[in-house]
Amino acid sequence: MLRLTEIRLPLEHSEADLNAAVLARLEVKAVDLRELRVFRRACDARKRERILFNYTLDVALADEAAALARCRARGERQIGITPDMRYQPVTRARPGETRRPIIVGAGPCGLFAALTLAQMGFRPILLERGRIVRERTRDTWDLWRQGRLNPDSNVQFGEGGAGTFSDGKLYSQIRDPRYLGRKVLEEFVAAGAPPEILWLAKPHIGTFRLVKMVENLRATLQALGAEIRFGARVEEVLIETTSEGRAVQGVRLAEGEILASDFVVMAIGHSARDTFLSLHESGAAMEAKPFSIGVRIEHPQQLIDAARFGRFAGHPLLGAADYKLVHHAKNGRTVYSFCMCPGGQVVAATSEPCCVVTNGMSQYSRAERNANSGMVVEVMPGKDFPDTPLAGIEFQRHWEGKAFEVGGGAYHAPVQLVGDFLAGRPSTRLGQVLSSYQPGVRPADLSLCLPGFVVEALREALPAFGRQIRGFDMAEALMTGVETRTSSPLRLPRDGKTLQSVNTRGLFPAGEGAGYAGGILSAGVDGIRAAEAVGLASKN
Repeated sequence: MLRLTEIRLPLEHSEADLNAAVLARLEVKAVDLRELRVFRRACDARKRERILFNYTLDVALADEAAALARCRARGERQIGITPDMRYQPVTRARPGETRRPIIVGAGPCGLFAALTLAQMGFRPILLERGRIVRERTRDTWDLWRQGRLNPDSNVQFGEGGAGTFSDGKLYSQIRDPRYLGRKVLEEFVAAGAPPEILWLAKPHIGTFRLVKMVENLRATLQALGAEIRFGARVEEVLIETTSEGRAVQGVRLAEGEILASDFVVMAIGHSARDTFLSLHESGAAMEAKPFSIGVRIEHPQQLIDAARFGRFAGHPLLGAADYKLVHHAKNGRTVYSFCMCPGGQVVAATSEPCCVVTNGMSQYSRAERNANSGMVVEVMPGKDFPDTPLAGIEFQRHWEGKAFEVGGGAYHAPVQLVGDFLAGRPSTRLGQVLSSYQPGVRPADLSLCLPGFVVEALREALPAFGRQIRGFDMAEALMTGVETRTSSPLRLPRDGKTLQSVNTRGLFPAGEGAGYAGGILSAGVDGIRAAEAVGLASKN
């Protein structure tokens, strides 16, 4: 097959228009076209008066070699041979392989590490401190509706990881020469995701669909011989030091049980603070890294649709509009939108008592009244907090505790109208934009639960964003504090070739918590890479 890129058509085009564009590009007749598949479709809304769809297509022709030669003879560069994107395992388990690798954490990284190892025949053991996804969902709703927190089963912990309660975005900017992201998407489709995630430029799934997919992935893992344990919190990674260096011996669970293994994949996510402490005490290599904090901001979704799509707002092919914003403030800080959720809600995402943490999520339909996004500012080790491995955690915890106090307790979040925030006065009421955060909110002064440099940068950035998206800095837009879990506050350094910890053989840091991913897709890809590294290490 041949792959064509940059096939641009107006919003309201027909299948016949698409076929005609392909025939014209290739200079062939309709009888020569055997098959046409959409590989990717992106929306170009930069000019609101003329929104376009940009296609990448795979086509089969009667004489592909001749068509390719003609296109190249006239200097056409948007055509080539369709690459083989099928996943190829790097190794297989030996017959009778008994050394079962352990994966800690059942988020996207851990699930795909376990799945890849199971498909290679290694029968992994997957340990998750939280509960199965439907029980976890009930625990999460207990926080949202009743203000009751389960520290081991919430938005951060449990089957599916933090991404289960999100927009379910499945795109990233990682370099992916082996098409591992394609494998992630194909496994999701096999688990029940809508097939269009394979070709939409910005695919998403939404929380409710993710729940069923996670259950299906669990069933696949078990059918392949994987062992999955829930309520299994790892208290300690067991490490032996010899003349040859440090090497993993297994893990000890909170109940005291010891599981022996030569290979442990740490896919713990960015909020497993007790596990980070345990790893630090064990001597595992660890370093502080930058992350970001700020707020969630909510606008009427109709406002964002109108600003992005103009007269096409509400068109069924476009859905709810998103945005991506960046501003470099005069104080040297960068303010940017994070995890934008069209037609979604702001959610309580804490995993610790007496802390308020916000995040955003939306369903597949993206049909709720508000758009929300993180508005965050980068913080730096050595500049904003001590350059020691665990100091970033304490920095996060300090501001999460302040937000709990300013919100009045009971996991209510502090909120402030944009107009009040810009004027430097506390809010005393809500306005046109109603909060979607549960279990409740309290009008307040967000400067009491954010660092001063974050407040300063946000006050400069919001009017600048209002010049890019009309109405973004509307006085009654709503800000909810605080957003602190944008990424892991530390990194577990690993060898670039073997992916093992730089000072501990058999320890494979992976995913968001280890500092090597940022979202569902990149975490899944890193899980595959960690599994491959385990498989190759088992041969030595």
